[in-house]
Amino acid sequence: MKILVCISNVPDTTTKITFTGDNTQFNTAGVQFIVNPYDEIALSRAIELCEGGKGTVTVVNVGESATEPTIRKALAIGADDAVRINAAPRDAYFVAKQIAEYAKSNEFDMILCGRESIDYNGSQVAAMIGEFLDIPSISIIKKLDYDGSTATIEREIEGGKEVVTVSGKFVASCAEGTAEAKIPNMRGIMSARTKPLQTVEAVDVPELSKISKFETPAPRGSVKLIPAESAEELIGLLHTEAKVI
Repeated sequence: MKILVCISNVPDTTTKITFTGDNTQFNTAGVQFIVNPYDEIALSRAIELCEGGKGTVTVVNVGESATEPTIRKALAIGADDAVRINAAPRDAYFVAKQIAEYAKSNEFDMILCGRESIDYNGSQVAAMIGEFLDIPSISIIKKLDYDGSTATIEREIEGGKEVVTVSGKFVASCAEGTAEAKIPNMRGIMSARTKPLQTVEAVDVPELSKISKFETPAPRGSVKLIPAESAEELIGLLHTEAKVI
């Protein structure tokens, strides 16, 4: 069994976000990057499925050389090898096309992604990969079992859960509950230094979308404290200022 896991290089959740170039570019200065947490869940489940010599796990990232420390962390968690597609990720279409083209020339039984990246929250890549490869894609899964030929997958739906079985190759995006994210141990960190990390060049993809500008959320307004004994004043403010009653 061979599993391909797609990983994104994203800013740590504690990062203070700023922009440069008239708010057209993300400012990477001083930013700590990590493996996208949802992708870590997908990676952890892939490693579990391959335990005991049942298969191998390859991680793939679309990014420039600066993403290699993040890829090495994925190797330290337990992936067997890694591929970096040498290009700055423009948008979901671009990323999905690059991964699909790599997967076409390399046989994988399944492709796993996180449900979304925590920087753009698009939830598009997995479905696009499935479309490019003409294989089933199952979004936002909560459980994945595999018997060597058929996958049994659970998803949450309104009012319950949905169980899907898939025979043959497929793509799935993993959410919380699919697996517990693994923490690299010292042995994993040391072995990650020597695990294969291949670099391949990107294919040409039409530019279908372009970011024109970034905007940060408006700052929160100041807090107005009303004494407990002034209920009438509070009600008046809720009516005239907040306009919620």
